[in-house]
This record gives sequence, structure tokens and C-alpha cells, in this order.
Amino acid sequence: MEDDRRWPKDVGIRAMHVVIPSLYVDQADLERYDRVSEGKYTVGLGQKQMGFCTDLEDVNSLCLTAVSQLVENNGLSYSDIGRLEVGTETLVDKSKSAKTVVMQLFAAAGNHRVEGVDTTNACYGGTAALFNALAWAESSAWDGRLAVVVAADIAVYAAGSSARATGGAGAVAMLVGPGASLVVDRGLRGTYMDHAYDFYKPDLGSEYPVVDGQLSVRCYLNALDRCYESYRGECGARGHAVRGLDAFDSFVFHAPYCKLVRKALARLYAKDSVREKTSADEKAAAVDKTSAADKTSADDKAAEAAAMDRSRPVFEAKTEPSLMLASRVGNTYTASVYSGLASYLLSVPPERLAGKRIGVFSYGSGLASSMYSITVVDNGLAAMVGRLRESVSAGLRRRTRFTAEQFADALDVRRESLHRAPYAPAGDRALLFPGTWYLSGIDEMRRRHYERKE
Repeated sequence: MEDDRRWPKDVGIRAMHVVIPSLYVDQADLERYDRVSEGKYTVGLGQKQMGFCTDLEDVNSLCLTAVSQLVENNGLSYSDIGRLEVGTETLVDKSKSAKTVVMQLFAAAGNHRVEGVDTTNACYGGTAALFNALAWAESSAWDGRLAVVVAADIAVYAAGSSARATGGAGAVAMLVGPGASLVVDRGLRGTYMDHAYDFYKPDLGSEYPVVDGQLSVRCYLNALDRCYESYRGECGARGHAVRGLDAFDSFVFHAPYCKLVRKALARLYAKDSVREKTSADEKAAAVDKTSAADKTSADDKAAEAAAMDRSRPVFEAKTEPSLMLASRVGNTYTASVYSGLASYLLSVPPERLAGKRIGVFSYGSGLASSMYSITVVDNGLAAMVGRLRESVSAGLRRRTRFTAEQFADALDVRRESLHRAPYAPAGDRALLFPGTWYLSGIDEMRRRHYERKE
């Protein structure tokens, strides 16, 4: 193992804040509205509710809300922050970054020496931003201050699309630096990148993506396989024990929809089972077995269902708790995997969290993916989780439920108003949570202006 004495101690996530939209629609209501079979969204996808935003909110406002509330809830000064990076795929400008919009929060503190901009590749941008922040904190460029990473997105799909039920919206802001409670295991990272058109947004005049659903699932699962092998390889190369799911107390996945996460966990479980049954003198045959297992879990529905059934206890113990926000808010793209991390933290009593090891799989279409691990350390852990619990509970509790018709109308307004200028948003500000930043207007030069609801 490498000597850790030359690195800052316990570098990772010191605090988290989750932004939950103030509006949601029930997935059972959507099933009836879309005239699909009962359970198609609630059982077939594993979704309960979907958070969404009116035309009052965009990615910039989500980031403003996330950063301001993270700073306030943790008693920070904007001068404490030396790096700010945003991961998002919900672009509203092809040149100006969301990070620069958020810099207005730093003006009163006179802090303009803040590194970082935006990072974009589908749902992977938040993880890339986190990796950049970790690298900065462990580099010669680090000035002793903290980094903030924001993963924020609004996931919307065209009316009539089978993917519309997999939408969502939200943001997660993370405070990064030494002395963290969620320590990212140094050097233990598996990455897989490739070229694929599984999900992409070539029409810059629309919020809606082009999606090849079956290809996207295959790409996700193949990337999972490759990252798992890469992560295990790094463990061996760095002198760590090379084990499977039993090495983790929890495993958190990027969650386009909850049922895919169920399949992903079953896939890793099946790969571990093949590996465990292979003795030293069966290594040659193991290659064929693993290849067959990969094909089976991707293409053979009966075998996939069997693997899901066998892995159910592992799923319920290690992964299902991480799907609380995914099932109730929906797919938040870059924020998805970090909403999963937050959900897991809230599922365990704080006094039992220290020492837990969490596996993380992040995926972004196109494609980019990584797997890494986190060790939970008691560096103010109870206070961190307490603040997180308070904000998430309040957000879920105070939401307003819209009918499926109201939801469809709100998304129609978003579609019709996209890139209009000048423009005054039509959404009802009274429905926003206090402390929420919102788009107050777009002027004739297409400059966006924001205000905060008190």
C-alpha cells in the first residue's frame, strides 16, 4: 500500500445539501393520464413520484439555491471557498457557465478568486466535477480553502414519449476538502469510456433528448461490468484485498429509474457468484463463464429475473435504501448518484455509520463511467447527517402535489417558452419554497435575471 502521510488527511465530502423541487406528480396519476397499464411506471420502473420545475426555475437557479443553502446551513463564509465546479447537462447557454452565474453569491464577500467552471457529459458531469475538486485539494494548486461541487439538472422528455415517466429535477451541492466525513478512497477508482449514441441532445433548441432506450441499458450494464473489473484491478495493484459486493456495506448506483438499479446490483451479484465458484484450476473456463454471465444478464430475461431473485437480500440490505429520493423525486441526471448517497446516509442511524464502506457507480450516456468507494469517518458525522436529514425531510414534506394534467401543462409552458426573449416566467412564485432562487425574467439581450424568495 502507498504511504498516505504525504497527502492531506481524510479528503472527501464534508457536507451535502439536496435541493428538492417544490412540485411533484404521482406516478400512478401519470399512468392513468397516459392510459398505460396499471403498474407500468410504479412497478415496471419502480417509480413513486416525480419532482419537476415550472418555467420559474432553470439549472442556474437550482445551482444558486443549492450553493446558498449549503453555505448557510453549514455556517460558512463565501471567502472559505476556493473552487466551485458545476456538473450539468441542462445547458441554457452555449458559452456562459452556470458557475459564473453562481459567482454573484460571492460578490458581497469580495471573493473572486474561485477556480473551476462547468463539466458536461450527460449524467457523469457531477462525478467529473467531484474528481476535479478532489484532485485540486490534493495538488500543489490547493490554497487551503474548500471546494464546492454542484450537480444539478432538469430531466424532461417529450409528451407521449415512453421516457417521460423517467424524468425528474433537483440538485446536490457538496463541500469538499480534508477532514471529511465521507472520505473518497484514494486511488481506488475504475473508469470506462466509449463512444455511443444511447442518449444525446443534438437539438440545441429543445430540452428533450434523443434516446435509444435498449441501447442505453446495454451501455449502462456493459460500463458497469468494465468499471467493476477496473476497480477490482486497482484494489489488487495497490495492495488491497480484492473482493466483491461483500466488501461494501452499501452500493449506490446512478439511477435513471429504480428498476435498472435493481438489475445492476443483480448483475454484480451474478459476477461475484461465478467468480466464487471458480477454483484455481478452472481459470481458463472462468473466462467463458464470465462472458456467458454478461450475455445472460443482458439478453436472457429468465436468467436476469433469477439473478434478481437470488440477490434480493443483498439488494434490500445494500442498495434499496439508496433509492428513497430516486423513487420520490425521479432522475436528476448528474445529481442522481449523489441523491442516492444522501438517501443511504439517511437510512442508517448516525451512530452506526462510522466505518461503513460505500461503493459508487456513476454513468453518463455517450458514454463516461466510473466506480469508486467511500469510507465513512466520524469527522462531525452526526451533525452533517443531521443537517442533511432536516433539509431533505422538510423538502419532501412541504411539496405541492400537481395533477397529471397540471404537470403536462407546466411542461408545455417550459417547451413553448424555451429561448424566448424577452420573457417573464408564468409560474406561481407562491409555490416555491422559501430560500429558493428563481428566474425573474429574461431581457431583450437574452440576459437571465434571478431573485430569491424570502
